[in-house]
Amino acid sequence: MMKAIIFDLDGTLLNRDESVKKFIDKQYERLNKWLHPIPKEEYIKRFIELDNRGYVWKDKVYKQLINEFSIQGVTWDELLQDYLSYFKENCVPFPNLLETLDRLKQNNLLIGIITNGKGQFQMDNIKALEIDKYMDIILISDWEGIKKPDPNIFRRASERLQVSPEDCVFIGDHPEKDVQAAQAVGMKGIWKRDHQWNRVKADVVIDELDEIPKIIQKFL
Repeated sequence: MMKAIIFDLDGTLLNRDESVKKFIDKQYERLNKWLHPIPKEEYIKRFIELDNRGYVWKDKVYKQLINEFSIQGVTWDELLQDYLSYFKENCVPFPNLLETLDRLKQNNLLIGIITNGKGQFQMDNIKALEIDKYMDIILISDWEGIKKPDPNIFRRASERLQVSPEDCVFIGDHPEKDVQAAQAVGMKGIWKRDHQWNRVKADVVIDELDEIPKIIQKFL
């Protein structure tokens, strides 16, 4: 019997692509005194390329930007601190996020998050989306000392929820780090479709969050 729904964060609940575009546009304006010699479109485009959808931490991104564009007057560390301070103000949720979580809670389901990333940074983003109040558990790799696809972080989540992995559904956008890793410990794996991949082996494939409550009913 399905008792718990566990989500990935970036690319699943948080529309990270849109959040990054919104943030970097505002960063350019905020720090225009130092960044104005670089065409805005070039700065945004190169940041997004170097960021690699979040898989490259921003210290490396900003060091590379400083080097490539010969940025003067502001350091990579100051750019990074700006990112840490302001990204949370630019978090864009996927459509129907809160409505979906409301419906899941109405079905008396436990809800959690497992996300890779820096601890306080990810927690700030979770709070910015106003979803922390729905969560029974939140596991962030930085604070847990392990990260997806390590099976132990999935087992740890089910243990904290006090349910077996077989009674959990995990929903994420990454075929291996989310879906396959969850399935490997006995959870159902739902893939939230991402244009980067196709032919993903998942128990269910969804495009929108509001598809989830009806799908979960089939598992109950």
